[in-house]
Amino acid sequence: MKALFIGGTGTISMAITRQLAENPDWELYLLNRGTRNAELPAGVKTITADINNEAEAAKALEGYTFDCVCDFIGFVPAQLERDVRLFRGKTKQFMYISSASAYQKPVGTYVITESTPLHNPYWEYSRNKIACEELLMKEYRENGFPITIIRPSHTYDERNVPVGAHGDKGSWQVLKRMMEGKPVLVHGDGTTLWTVTFNTDFAKAFIGLMGNVHAIGESYHITSDESVTWNQIYTIIADELGVPYKPYYVTSEFLHAAGKYDFAGGLTGDKANTVVFDNNKVKRAVPGFQCTIRADQGLRKTVRHMLATPALQVEDPEFDQWCDKVIAALEAAKEVVKNG
Repeated sequence: MKALFIGGTGTISMAITRQLAENPDWELYLLNRGTRNAELPAGVKTITADINNEAEAAKALEGYTFDCVCDFIGFVPAQLERDVRLFRGKTKQFMYISSASAYQKPVGTYVITESTPLHNPYWEYSRNKIACEELLMKEYRENGFPITIIRPSHTYDERNVPVGAHGDKGSWQVLKRMMEGKPVLVHGDGTTLWTVTFNTDFAKAFIGLMGNVHAIGESYHITSDESVTWNQIYTIIADELGVPYKPYYVTSEFLHAAGKYDFAGGLTGDKANTVVFDNNKVKRAVPGFQCTIRADQGLRKTVRHMLATPALQVEDPEFDQWCDKVIAALEAAKEVVKNG
């Protein structure tokens, strides 16, 4: 069978690309601009084009048909409208990477299934994903466009350890604060449950849905069955760094109101909510699927990899100073209330 990935070199898609390259049942093509193609495994074919230039992409795709096309980089409805034009009649399955952040916020119940309503007033990213899903479902119902919708939650790899609040340059500065003995900002009181999924586990279920006749017209989330608190996540990181965990708890609302970073979406609209995912639907479609990398295993592996890879140690002094300002301001407020 023949597959085309639009993108194929990101956190989620690279894991799928690597696993699919070892699968003799699939011939894999990647359509991208070629910026990370040097990292691709042997046997993966590339089609070099900018998908956002529809005329260029259409020309590059002339003569191709596929059993499965997967879009990993579609964020707004106009991009999916373009995909429908490009691939109508040229694929037996179109898989779209949406987001589990699209599920109802604030949560109505902490156990999430695929029938949980899609509604997120806090995050434009999530609302755009919902709009993309609605467009594709309409195309499926009215025109038979063969869609499968996939909703990842917090999926990570060894290049970026999952944390709640970080700056624009990733998570390294949070690790650096820990190693310097500084407190780290933790939203809420750190006790809400969260689910982190290592990308190689995610890839196993995704590949099981490719070419799967039962997946047409359906949506699935793919996550670990394990839930951990944010305190547990940070403690695992601190333990691997060999330092004490020093949390400084701040409400998500205050972090957003303090400006500079979009914590309304990333926290209030996502990570601040306790969510536990029911993965029974994807397990029925992909018999035998099971995540095998526990949170502590994946987090420790990622910390070790970041410590051993200087290129991943991107410092963010602006975020570091902002954290210090937030802590200083709240400590000062405590003194005013205490002595007022």
